[in-house]
Amino acid sequence: MAEMSNLRLITSEKLSRDPSIRFAMSTRIGGVSPEPLGLNLSYRVGDDPANVAENRNRFFRSINFLESESAIPHQCHSSNIQRVSQPGEYEACDGLVTQAKGLTLIVTVADCLPVMLYDPAKSVLALVHAGWRGTAQGIAAEAVDVMVKQCGAISSGMIAFLGPSAGVCCYEVGREVAEAFSLDEVEQRDDRLYLNLKKANCDQLISTGLSKENIEISPFCTICTPQLFHSHRRERNQSGRMMAAACLVNHPGS
Repeated sequence: MAEMSNLRLITSEKLSRDPSIRFAMSTRIGGVSPEPLGLNLSYRVGDDPANVAENRNRFFRSINFLESESAIPHQCHSSNIQRVSQPGEYEACDGLVTQAKGLTLIVTVADCLPVMLYDPAKSVLALVHAGWRGTAQGIAAEAVDVMVKQCGAISSGMIAFLGPSAGVCCYEVGREVAEAFSLDEVEQRDDRLYLNLKKANCDQLISTGLSKENIEISPFCTICTPQLFHSHRRERNQSGRMMAAACLVNHPGS
């Protein structure tokens, strides 16, 4: 975890070793919005647009990205993945794949799982928003499939980072949700069921050929870490949103 100015950012140990890629995820800390919004980065949660604009400015500046050079999906809890090469907003998808250097991929989260995939040999990048619905539909595996079939990536050489999300410690689900997953991806405690969203996506990635040793999993649960993360499950309609951002760097080391 890195701290820049008064922002707290989540980074990846594995990905930070490669100067050809830059990745960070925001937290709730360091914004100008009134609590509990803090560093809210979404215009769709009732926050003052001027506050959101300043929060985004702080976030993008802290990671040396430009919002104007970003590709942002209109997330809809699907398994739809789009390959992109230009900045802009992309309808009805929950994951983006690119080989374009300097293009920042964005997903927005507040309990859903951000999944970042990178093939260093072929210079292919993907960023995925994996809620339980998208996960049940195989969105992580679909992202790997697009990287392989459309960009020539090789799954066995990919590096993955699964960021902070609702954890199995807290993510209680109903039986109809639990039944969409394998038995070892759901824990039963007394008469309650808890979904292991990170394991479900990790299992998908391994099934597509990724090495377990190349998958880094954040230990953080967004629900029970209120000092760091927004959580829709915890705060409901008062919850802000965080962003995960990833970019293939034009000039490594810059």
